[in-house]
Amino acid sequence: MQDGRPEKPLMSDYLRSIEEMRRSLEKRDIGAVFELLNKRGGVSLRVLGSAVGMTASRVQEIIKGKRQVTSIEVFERIADALQIPGQQLGLADRPWEHERFASPMGTARRSDTPSVSISDPGLPWTWDPPSTVDAMYRLTRSDLMLDRRQAAKALAVTVGLPLIDPVQRWLGPLDLFLPPERKAGRIGEDDVDRLEGVTRAFRSWDDSFGGGLARKAVIGQLNEVAELLKDEHPPKIALRLHHVMAELAKIAATMSWDCGYQAAAQKYFVLGLQAVKPTRDRLLGASILASMARQLLYLGRADDALELVRLAQDGSRSSATPRIRAMLHTREAWAYAALGRREAFWRATAMAEDAFGEVDGGDQDPYWITYFDAAELAGVTGGRLLDLAYQDRSNAADGIGYVTRALQLRSPQSLRSHALDQVGLAQLHLLSGDLDEAARVGATAVETAQRCQSGRVRAQLQELYSQTSSRRDQRDIAELRARLQGVLTS
Repeated sequence: MQDGRPEKPLMSDYLRSIEEMRRSLEKRDIGAVFELLNKRGGVSLRVLGSAVGMTASRVQEIIKGKRQVTSIEVFERIADALQIPGQQLGLADRPWEHERFASPMGTARRSDTPSVSISDPGLPWTWDPPSTVDAMYRLTRSDLMLDRRQAAKALAVTVGLPLIDPVQRWLGPLDLFLPPERKAGRIGEDDVDRLEGVTRAFRSWDDSFGGGLARKAVIGQLNEVAELLKDEHPPKIALRLHHVMAELAKIAATMSWDCGYQAAAQKYFVLGLQAVKPTRDRLLGASILASMARQLLYLGRADDALELVRLAQDGSRSSATPRIRAMLHTREAWAYAALGRREAFWRATAMAEDAFGEVDGGDQDPYWITYFDAAELAGVTGGRLLDLAYQDRSNAADGIGYVTRALQLRSPQSLRSHALDQVGLAQLHLLSGDLDEAARVGATAVETAQRCQSGRVRAQLQELYSQTSSRRDQRDIAELRARLQGVLTS
């Protein structure tokens, strides 16, 4: 939060409107407000604490009634962080209720920040191949005409039942989509081979550098494939084109999310899920659901994310390779960590490690899951231990071990993963009290971040900058903060 201005709404309009929340706000019962955000809103204690300027352990103490909020200054800070109108907490109207403020760090204005809506009328549910093609063509065409500022303004995403219920249709009967027999169209097998090769190249670029520089190129290619599918093709060509469209949609979604375009990302995920259904590729569908879950986890919707992961597991249970099962278990563990369920986290992590232990060279893994290697497993686990360390610092030592192992195993080409791991490791050292090591690793993270274009890396650097504020009188930390500020204001 800067200048009393909310950066990222954590409380949806729906949650704010329920009777239990309204009563808690009227009574100024912050413990009950925090508990509702954690239990009903799926917001982790770490994310909540970071938003309101408290440690996760302090938030937990307030929830348990061991501490009370009595200071008007703290009430105002909470109102600003959670975008609670002043009158609901018995305060004067907050400045952001009437004005817009420019960010001193060069980040987005309040109107450009991610929000979570209970429904989005623009979410394209069709489940009919021709309608999916048409929706994809219109979305990509519109997206190509938007500039970055316009794209950043469309940030509301759909959560809760309006998202979970329609997604269930992916698990329904897989009626094979077979277009009528046609003579050869304007493209052949060799052309589709080349499209599949381009798709792999785009995925490799995203895995290495992030989506900032290639997003428009992917969307342009996706638009071309959707246009091709408006024509008539032999069944085999049509099904392969649908598969390419689904893969490109997933890449476009991931790149959009990485750039901070949350609403666009969710629409590409949804259309990719629908595009893959007629091809009968349950594994790619499960991967898309896992990516949708990851987006929701970053937005503080752990309950919804867990529902999507379980749906992916149910749909791929009979065909998932050990590597895919391991990946899905890490998503499950992530959701448990976000919900503060430590034992469930370790149980799911053990299942992920067991599944990964079954991986061998004879597995018929799709190419898009090969990124999930020993380094990724260690890095994801370490990241979740960071979440838990904000609630209980005793988890920091385990987290340091996992993230250090991930960095040792990472490919040099995986710049974004290196940067995310390095920032997470600096945060873990900060929590463990090793300020010298936090400063050293943080400086390395800054150098790596400057070599990739990732909104997620930038957001995590911003988080590290905020977390070091109380230690800025320490020389090494002060130097790190100066480096961070240089990157964040550039």
